[in-house]
Amino acid sequence: MCNRTMLARSARRLSPMAAKRLLTPEAGVPNKRPATLANCSTTKMATENPFKAEFEKYRDQLNEMNDKRERLVKASRDVTQSSKKVIFQVHRVGKHNQQTVLNQAEKDIEGVTTQHVSRIAKELQGNDNDAWKLRRAYSPGMQEYVEAATVLEFCKSGKLLTLADLNNRLTKLSDPSTSPLKINLSDYLLGIGDLTGELMRLAISQVADGEVEVANTICNFVRELYKDLSLVAPIMDDSYEMNKKMETMLQSLVKIENACYAVRIRGSEYITDAEGEQYRYTLALDEEG
Repeated sequence: MCNRTMLARSARRLSPMAAKRLLTPEAGVPNKRPATLANCSTTKMATENPFKAEFEKYRDQLNEMNDKRERLVKASRDVTQSSKKVIFQVHRVGKHNQQTVLNQAEKDIEGVTTQHVSRIAKELQGNDNDAWKLRRAYSPGMQEYVEAATVLEFCKSGKLLTLADLNNRLTKLSDPSTSPLKINLSDYLLGIGDLTGELMRLAISQVADGEVEVANTICNFVRELYKDLSLVAPIMDDSYEMNKKMETMLQSLVKIENACYAVRIRGSEYITDAEGEQYRYTLALDEEG
């Protein structure tokens, strides 16, 4: 009743035709447009918009890419942890257990390849675009894997494991019908940059064990490696990261050289008895006098 009164008051201010439409009960809700054929067709076009299907496809692709990136990050983390264990195993090498330690390290690196690197190969096989697009997700693990494989090969043969030989080991991880997983050149060189730090620790331990010639061999190897990488580092894609590794490599080389020079220069102060024990030469003269 109140609403009817208000409509009547409003109708006084309108024209007769407008007032009649306002006061007619069949008018329904004011300002509501009746459903027409044009409105129905607009609704149908909105529900069948082809752009919606395209964007849903893009959404699915992005979700799949993000899931693959997460799986690669987890696999790379496992590769890194397992590769570090191989490096720790190599550092246990000594005069009397060299073959045993290296054989165990060989089994460990094979386990890293088949259990963890194979997961990266499975995610990337048959799609070279994803291998480059998602490189940052698995690059740290591959660098650590290169470091472990090369330090093991150096302890076995005294040589540097090449990129071609390393990729040949990974061929068996992929389906023969697809392109195999390959470590790219940047990850290989960055892994080699970390190799010198492990060789420095190995050289110092060899000096402590009296294996001076082995330390000298390592020193010469690291020196040649640094000289060659100095020519490559400025033109690499990851030149900033490689330059930082080159600074660390130079510090490692200086430590190895100082250790070898100290043994060479001060070695005359020591004598070795029949049982292989070393004594300071001056103390030995005092005892004889």
